[in-house]
Amino acid sequence: MREGAFDYITKPFDNGELRATVARAVDMRRLERENLYLKQEVRSRYSPDAIVAESAHAREVLDLVRRVAPSRATVLIQGESGTGKELIARLLHYWSDRVGGPMVSVNCKAFAEGVLESELFGHEKGAFTGAIGARAGCFERAHGGTLFLDEIAEVTVDFQAKLLRVLQEGEVLRVGGSQPRPVDVRVVAATNRPLNKEIAAGRFREDLYFRLNVIPVRLAPLRERREDIMPLARHFIAIHREQSGHPLDFSPEAQAAMEAHQWPGNVRELENAVERAAILARGESITPEDLLLEQGDVAHSGTPSIMTGTLQDSIDEIVRGRIETAVDGARGNRAEAARNLGIDRATLWRLMKRLGL
Repeated sequence: MREGAFDYITKPFDNGELRATVARAVDMRRLERENLYLKQEVRSRYSPDAIVAESAHAREVLDLVRRVAPSRATVLIQGESGTGKELIARLLHYWSDRVGGPMVSVNCKAFAEGVLESELFGHEKGAFTGAIGARAGCFERAHGGTLFLDEIAEVTVDFQAKLLRVLQEGEVLRVGGSQPRPVDVRVVAATNRPLNKEIAAGRFREDLYFRLNVIPVRLAPLRERREDIMPLARHFIAIHREQSGHPLDFSPEAQAAMEAHQWPGNVRELENAVERAAILARGESITPEDLLLEQGDVAHSGTPSIMTGTLQDSIDEIVRGRIETAVDGARGNRAEAARNLGIDRATLWRLMKRLGL
């Protein structure tokens, strides 16, 4: 046992005991392999070399994240939608000594105030109608790790006071409970609103802002760091090539169109545009027509264009038509339809689900 044996069995052998011991050993080995695989995935996905950052701004942000990740200080990430705020939050977790603990993410905009309080702080049995049992909240579930509060500007002023108390005291009181519970949590918050304006309008507490803004991180929109556009686009198309096995690259015209576009939806819009282009491309070269970018949107225009709902409807309709034609041509065989479209089955399933097909 000291030399590494999993277990031992004394003679005379019992077949049932032997089978149970071997099964436990096999399960343990499987869990060790899975754990090793997940650690390798985390290291590869969130290693500094895996993050696309060519612009001076992006490199400065990553340097700041590397320096503050080991601390326990709260971090406030501000930036437009689609700039990568959740990625920065995950880097703060995976580059810290809390990487062995949980990473819990909450979109504060997705919950009504009463539901959000229960979601974050937990509740006791019978605290409200439907509370058939006690439940730990996100603060407790993130104990020893990191809690990411996205869209923090969306919570009400009354709830902000409760959140401030938790951050100051380091303990939570479940809804319907009477005994506070200590929590060891590193909090990272994010917003796409300028909080100084929210404070001036009376919609955000100044004391909570200062409590969250110990380490401020500002993410510039993609139009202000154009050196990152093509490296990001090549990163996304490389992922598609690996998943589908279909060779694809950008034509010089497509590259020029992407470099001229204002990207009001930032990195998320770029990723979606590359995915659309990979689906719509007729050959191995992606053209500007495959990208379906808004016309007349050039880098020197001075103001970002607006991605209207009508344009998105048109884009979805084109993608829907291509998918329907491919599925009909394959007589319902989705695997064959995906091959004909040059995408993998998972991408086809995801698109069909989003488009309601």
